[in-house]
Amino acid sequence: MIRVADEVREALAAGEGVVALETTLVAHGFPPGEGVAVGLESERQVREAGAVPATVGVIGGEVRVGLTEEELDRFGAEARKAGPRDLAAAAVQGAVGATTVGGTLAVMRAAGIRVLATGGIGGVHRGFPNPPDVSADLAQLARTPAVVVSAGAKSLLDVPATAELLESLGVPVLGFRTDTLPLFYAAAGGPPVSARVESAEEAARVAEAHWRLGGAGLLLGRPPDEPLDDVEPLLADALAAAAAGGVTGQAVTPYVLAHLHRESAGRTESANKALVAQNARLAGDVAVALAATA
Repeated sequence: MIRVADEVREALAAGEGVVALETTLVAHGFPPGEGVAVGLESERQVREAGAVPATVGVIGGEVRVGLTEEELDRFGAEARKAGPRDLAAAAVQGAVGATTVGGTLAVMRAAGIRVLATGGIGGVHRGFPNPPDVSADLAQLARTPAVVVSAGAKSLLDVPATAELLESLGVPVLGFRTDTLPLFYAAAGGPPVSARVESAEEAARVAEAHWRLGGAGLLLGRPPDEPLDDVEPLLADALAAAAAGGVTGQAVTPYVLAHLHRESAGRTESANKALVAQNARLAGDVAVALAATA
């Protein structure tokens, strides 16, 4: 049911650096027609770092690890959002399944990939327990030996609660040249990280030590190079509009992102594209560093 592209399989066999990339970001993270370019730029950044990209998605009744550009084009807004619980159904039912961070991590465990690049991870939603919404990303990260490189948690979340839950799950939260967890668009103001690292090599050494001690996933938070510090009022408006419109569950994130992109005159969209590319480059550096320690 899992098909690994030749390039990815050969890189893994040779002990080279490989970086997994999700497809929900392509399908639902940007306006129609723009996500594919973001996905291709992420792959380019991974290659620039000397690693091999492995974009993950469900198409043609299979979970694919490594997609061609033509295959990536199939992940439009109509694609099913595929978390860990959804992978089997999407494959059996022949659906196009755009993998979330959690869904991608589940595939990485089977494929033996240790690094994932994304924009932001899911977590505890604001107002918990009403609604009682916690992303499957966190549980999957807690049981998958992988480094997830992101700009912290998604900005629509309760980030302090997400950090507390990660601590409870035993997931180290590393700050890349920062002492606090980035807030996606904003670089500062988040909860303290469990440890600060200054380089991709140091992050790789911490990850290897964590795995030797029996640990699983780690989150590496990278602040955006050009943060936006005035997004919170727009975000509050977006969440209020989502609640008023009855938008719940997996539909909240794409709804809020679209609202932010529209109301910020495209500034959040540009920032999102930039930080995704920055995270992919760092993930590539971490993957290469991990390969060197093997």
